[in-house]
Amino acid sequence: MRDHEPDHPAAGERRLTTREAAELLGVKPETVYAYVSRGQLGSRRAPGSRGSTFDADEVRALARRNRRDGGTNPASAAGQELTVRTRLTLIENDRFSYRGVDAVELAARHTYEEVAEWLWTGELRPDAAFSAPESSVAAARRAVDALPEHAGPADRLRVAAIAAAVTDPLRFDLSEDAVLGTARILIPTLVAALPPVLRDGHDQDPIAHRLWTRLSGQEPDEPTLEALDTALGLLVDHDLAASTLAVRVAASARAHAYAAVSAGLGVIEGPLHGAAGGLAHRMLLEVLDLGSAGPVVAEELRAGRRIPGLGHRLYPGEDPRARALFALLEEVPRAAPALAAARDVQVTAARHTPLHANVDLALAVLTVSSGMASTAAETIFAVARTAGWIAHALEEYGERPLRMRPSGLYAGPRPPRPLPE
Repeated sequence: MRDHEPDHPAAGERRLTTREAAELLGVKPETVYAYVSRGQLGSRRAPGSRGSTFDADEVRALARRNRRDGGTNPASAAGQELTVRTRLTLIENDRFSYRGVDAVELAARHTYEEVAEWLWTGELRPDAAFSAPESSVAAARRAVDALPEHAGPADRLRVAAIAAAVTDPLRFDLSEDAVLGTARILIPTLVAALPPVLRDGHDQDPIAHRLWTRLSGQEPDEPTLEALDTALGLLVDHDLAASTLAVRVAASARAHAYAAVSAGLGVIEGPLHGAAGGLAHRMLLEVLDLGSAGPVVAEELRAGRRIPGLGHRLYPGEDPRARALFALLEEVPRAAPALAAARDVQVTAARHTPLHANVDLALAVLTVSSGMASTAAETIFAVARTAGWIAHALEEYGERPLRMRPSGLYAGPRPPRPLPE
């Protein structure tokens, strides 16, 4: 069962009226509803009344943020980050959790499929497995096969998602059970639609095994497959990243799950998001080719570029996902050269700016040591994050429609102006 707020306040809980919330925030009542429309404040209809009520703790937290940011009016707070309530992922103190459970421990002890089920439902389903009907897979493969050879991972996955949607006449059913059914079909369809590099896997294989055959021509071993499966679990969700926000906007407009995932795939293709692992991959290959990170790091700094795979704005210290993956890759003998190259990059870059490795650098070690293409990290990221996007879409379907509708701050010439000649 998905978590929902109770329909009635718990015993002793007192919710605020619109007037009380406005007084606490120091704004007009209409501004309170502006906060609600921007996802910065949640509201609930009072039983037997047409008025809305508000959680007192949430209102106080928003008031503190407004005081800290130096403004109270959401319409005038240009640049203020959108906040969206979620019960999925919490990031704090260089750790992150899925529904309150340490995400690193969860991904280490459970398969990607089990982690996805936990994020979707709040229940652990041992031996969870995903399979897709042949009609969905066949349509997705035909669509992907029609793309030119140079098509990237996001291109292929987005086309596969659209093709799979067309085969599903019930895709507009946004009930929780229907969306979960879509998720369990869509993820294996996306993987099956990718051209195999090794022999084709079996439908009964775990997603990590099936994905390996699409990414590497090397025979897998258990430690490497474990690292790939753990990477998928660690990448399932990471708060409100740009692609996740796009998914929630689509879901807010009541786009079906296939379309919401397609929105996420469109954003992930940007060089500042999904492509980061590929940049780190190419950097490690260059370090291995030259035998030293010194000239590679120097060239990046000379060009004014960030060193790929280092630093993360949500983790002042070490990215826990990178730490977990590095520990697993240390058990893989063929990963030793790439691991050494990654450490060389860290040590060399630290002379300029002391930054910790992030998950992109750890993914690059996995993809380089497994003989994968530089685009493999983006594929791993996209397949993994599809589960998180579905979880966020499910949350958004339970909210008021079209709430993700900010207002533009017009900066053009003021009317009236004469018609152009």
